[in-house]
Amino acid sequence: EVVDKTATNNRRRTWFESSGCEKMGGSISVPEKSIHEFTVKDSSGKEVDLSVYQGKVLLIVNVASKCGFTETNYTQLTELYRKYKNQGLVILAFPCNQFLNQEPGTSQDAHEFACTRFKAEYPVFQKVRVNGQNAAPVYKFLKSKKPSFLGSRIKWNFTKFLVGKDGQVIDRYGPTVPPLSIEKDIKKALGDEGAFPISMVKKMYTFP
Repeated sequence: EVVDKTATNNRRRTWFESSGCEKMGGSISVPEKSIHEFTVKDSSGKEVDLSVYQGKVLLIVNVASKCGFTETNYTQLTELYRKYKNQGLVILAFPCNQFLNQEPGTSQDAHEFACTRFKAEYPVFQKVRVNGQNAAPVYKFLKSKKPSFLGSRIKWNFTKFLVGKDGQVIDRYGPTVPPLSIEKDIKKALGDEGAFPISMVKKMYTFP
């Protein structure tokens, strides 16, 4: 029997990319230095320059409507946003269908799902790929700045990246990490650590 090795390898490569697999420990090199250098598209296809979020703390999440983590994550994301939006937190949701086709509809379907069922008031963008050669540039940047201990690829829906006011990635959280559990990190990034202002501390320890 003659085996077409080229065809077999091509099939393996196609599965490798569609399943979101990337080489373990592989490094990604991107020229951009900040999240604010990227332009993405909203659910209707309109371009959005992420520089509009300069000075904001961002929580960037790849979302899906038919995932076992959907209920918990969307509910807590809505709660976090309502609690901290006036302090400068913005949640950026990117629907993704790379994990067992758990976001099968259109970008507008995903947007409507989040807004209707979970009262999302934060941006829900156009569907993207987060792994493989065709991953969205913004996700290549995020993964290059904070790879996980098993490599750079996104493991599943609802992986979260916390980005500071300067556009730099602060930390990365896996799909099983509930959004409310990173509230302390969000408060720290916003500058609310529950501590006295430095000026107040100086006054307390200044003697006549």
